[in-house]
Amino acid sequence: MNLILASGSPRRHELLTRAQLDFTVMSVDIDETPHVNESPKDYIERMVASKAEAALEQLNKELNKKLNDSQTDLSAFLIILTADTIGVLADGKTVLVKPDSREDAYRMWQQMSDDTHQVWTAVQATQVSLTAKAANHPSHKPVLQIVNQQQITERTDVTFIPLTEEMMENYWDSGEPADKAGGYGIQGLGAAWVSRINGSYTNVVGLPLAQTVALIKNITAISANDRA
Repeated sequence: MNLILASGSPRRHELLTRAQLDFTVMSVDIDETPHVNESPKDYIERMVASKAEAALEQLNKELNKKLNDSQTDLSAFLIILTADTIGVLADGKTVLVKPDSREDAYRMWQQMSDDTHQVWTAVQATQVSLTAKAANHPSHKPVLQIVNQQQITERTDVTFIPLTEEMMENYWDSGEPADKAGGYGIQGLGAAWVSRINGSYTNVVGLPLAQTVALIKNITAISANDRA
């Protein structure tokens, strides 16, 4: 099995490493702007699917080079793993993504202050393989295509203490919030704001590890059965 983590997140890289899985990393760039009136479920599922499509497109652009790389066997079982994490307010409708400014972060934090919100992480495992026609005919350019994909979404309740203006100012100035959904990192300084959680801790960090490993094992088993 060749596993590709299509994410530039150092937190997801660290978590997946803890599972003792062999994988490579690639970064994908997509437009993460929510659509008007898009539900959290629709948004997060669209994100992981779009990231998988972007990763597949990138792999196909680099395919000829990779086929000449003796360390890369694209005829083998290949899984692209994508993930996306968002915060969702108690109304179940408001999506909290990465803040784009100090004011945006303050707005989100004020909504989460002294209240419980949810952190959602969607994970998609996408199995791809070379098309038989392209692989068997040298005159045709080899193309990777999707043969199977599965998604999961994990949700964790997170309760914040009451936040003051000074707390928010100091936290923003630390530089930690800028690249995190909801504008905080539970594994960092943001932990001081969390009074309790209900659910997966690693989900709040950015990748529900136990559930992700189970997803990879499941899609691997399905592929093995299909080849048997």
